[in-house]
Amino acid sequence: MKEILLGITASMFFAVTFVLNRSMEVAGGSWMWSSSLRFIFMVPFLIFIVLIRHNIKQVILELKKAPLPWLGWSFVGFVLFYAPLTYAAAYGPGWLVAGTWQVTILGGILVAPLFYYTVQTETGPLKQRHRIQKKALLVSTIILIGVMLIQFQKMGDLTFSEALAGILPVLVASFAYPLGNRKMMVLCDGRLDTFQRVLGMTIASLPFWLILCIVALFRVGAPSQGQLFQSFIVAVCSGVIATTLFFIATDRVRLHQGKLAAVEATQSTQVLFVVVGESLLLASPLPGNVAMAGIGIIIFGIIMHSFSVRGAASKTGALPKVRKKVL
Repeated sequence: MKEILLGITASMFFAVTFVLNRSMEVAGGSWMWSSSLRFIFMVPFLIFIVLIRHNIKQVILELKKAPLPWLGWSFVGFVLFYAPLTYAAAYGPGWLVAGTWQVTILGGILVAPLFYYTVQTETGPLKQRHRIQKKALLVSTIILIGVMLIQFQKMGDLTFSEALAGILPVLVASFAYPLGNRKMMVLCDGRLDTFQRVLGMTIASLPFWLILCIVALFRVGAPSQGQLFQSFIVAVCSGVIATTLFFIATDRVRLHQGKLAAVEATQSTQVLFVVVGESLLLASPLPGNVAMAGIGIIIFGIIMHSFSVRGAASKTGALPKVRKKVL
């Protein structure tokens, strides 16, 4: 399944976020600058991409047509996603944040009942809620067990307060990201491509990031050159490349909840890339036997997702085109 490969590739670039955010915090940088600078740096890149594709006018029209939903769901999908992640990096290592973040593969499945689709019946259109995909939920739970095994060998090095501060904000982000992403897919309803949607969400979230910049300036002062450079790298790798690849993958399967869950489950591979990245850049120890078993379970779970999606596609054939609406 091409979408799963896209999701794994996106996860590799997403992993840069966890490694460099931790690196900036260790060097004394503020989480407020780490989060806000990423999205500010994203804007010129996205504008350039959309401009050369000659379709920026549609973005402006969509933003004008529904400014409040754009502001609200961009806040959920970007601000409530990334600000808690960078905050958690101040209190916990990258592997803890990345591992806890994998709850998002369950979050994406559990938010499904918040959406509905319309089917045509003999008596007219009928609205139905999406159901939680039980098979996808089971496989995603297996993947989470693998993630927990990776974390097991290092959990003893943390105090209770460090673990709490490194986990709770990430749990908020884990549900905010898939919810905001899916709500925006429904709001755009295929009228915008991935680059346009990412640009629109980034622009809509800018007021919140600018406010955070002002707070950071008064509380901790200006960011260092090192933090500016690393935030720029995060913006390119994670904000532009990874987000775009992931949104392309989810856009392609947005009408099929099972496939959507499978693509979202590929984010579990971020833990693998973070472990390797922290070992190389921050001199963290390599995983032990228990963690290696967890890695094997993650790979097994993603393979199960891939086969279950293929099996569902072969049974049902082409998917009917349904129109999803926001509640």
